[in-house]
Amino acid sequence: MMDKYFDYRKHKTDFKTEVIAGVSTFLTMAYIMFLNPVILADGGFDFGGVFTATVLATALACFIAAFYAKTWPVGLAPGMGINAFVAYGVCLGMNYTPAEALGAVLVAGVVFLIISLTPIRAWLINSIPKSLKLGIGAGIGLFLAIIGFEIMGLTSDHPVTLVTLGNLSNPLTLLGAGAFISMIVMEKMKIKGNIIIGIIAFSIIAWITGFGQFNGVVSAPPPMTHLFAFDLGAALSASMVTVIFTLFFIDFFDTAGTLTSVANVSGKIGKDGKIQDIDKAMLSDSASTVAGALMGTSTVTTYVESAAGVKAGGRTGMTSLVIGLLFLSCIFLAPLATSLPKEIDGAALIYIATLFVRNIVDIEWDDIAEAGPAVLAMIAMPFTYSISHGIALAFISYAAIKICTGKTNVSPAIWVIAAASVISFVVA
Repeated sequence: MMDKYFDYRKHKTDFKTEVIAGVSTFLTMAYIMFLNPVILADGGFDFGGVFTATVLATALACFIAAFYAKTWPVGLAPGMGINAFVAYGVCLGMNYTPAEALGAVLVAGVVFLIISLTPIRAWLINSIPKSLKLGIGAGIGLFLAIIGFEIMGLTSDHPVTLVTLGNLSNPLTLLGAGAFISMIVMEKMKIKGNIIIGIIAFSIIAWITGFGQFNGVVSAPPPMTHLFAFDLGAALSASMVTVIFTLFFIDFFDTAGTLTSVANVSGKIGKDGKIQDIDKAMLSDSASTVAGALMGTSTVTTYVESAAGVKAGGRTGMTSLVIGLLFLSCIFLAPLATSLPKEIDGAALIYIATLFVRNIVDIEWDDIAEAGPAVLAMIAMPFTYSISHGIALAFISYAAIKICTGKTNVSPAIWVIAAASVISFVVA
């Protein structure tokens, strides 16, 4: 039955290969079930509720991709970077409640869903300069890094310099450093699942040495405390416009970039340069964001780690189905999630940050008019502790530079986003 539905022969694959591909991708993105609750809990969310929502939203998103976008071997889950924006930017920075933040995620998901059904999708993908996309992606990485440094204990507050070196004599901070190094070494050795292996291995060391508290492995799933707990009142207010735009922007362009990367590896780009069935993949992603918000977690997006499964031979939605089933089987691991020392979770955040930042190599460094706004986005996000401010400053500077240099023949989207960014600062 699976053979007929996914048409393995047409895609030059088979059941065994698809299962191996699904396991490969699962191992590379399994860390999200542990890190997402840690990050959102800092913003006032219930840890257990987010854990359950993360697992179920991930499984459902993968099932949607498997059976609707069935030619895409991808994994979907709550996105790193977006969850940090929700926790530290929206909840802690802007003092919105988790329910109000989920309302914004839901509205952004609905907007994405509507745009995915219209020609606006292609127009938007082609309208944002590559350098800005790369700079914003790197900025999100640096934003994750500064959060990771704080969680890991590598930095602490200072009244004069604002930030200074943390307490390096803390055994858990040292274990976190070891975890980070091990993740780098394992990637260098091409070991799949390096993040989750590093987290678990060094957590075990913490438990054995008595520096960490082991709470068990399995139990009944925690209740979904944020299920249908969204508040649309604040989400539809003027002050939330920039938040909704940021959530939409990150999800939309992150998804587009990830799907393009996967398409390159899997041979889904036709002779005309168009990506086959990208409309179904985008629709699956946006529908998953809506479902995730209803369940009680931040924006669900397509994971670039899907490339691991593609490289293992995955070519159909069967890969997504396997990923979803594996996540679903982890629904009973909440005690294990609460047992992981936060310093080791922080190390994983710093490692993930390096993956975001390394794409700056593709920025047009020879053109300062392109590179300048990209770098501004990169440094503004961690220094203002806000992804939305980094995006706004990048677009404003990009538009201003184009006006001052007489290069005004750019997409109208640049002017619209820049103007909206100026207004957001004025009314803030």
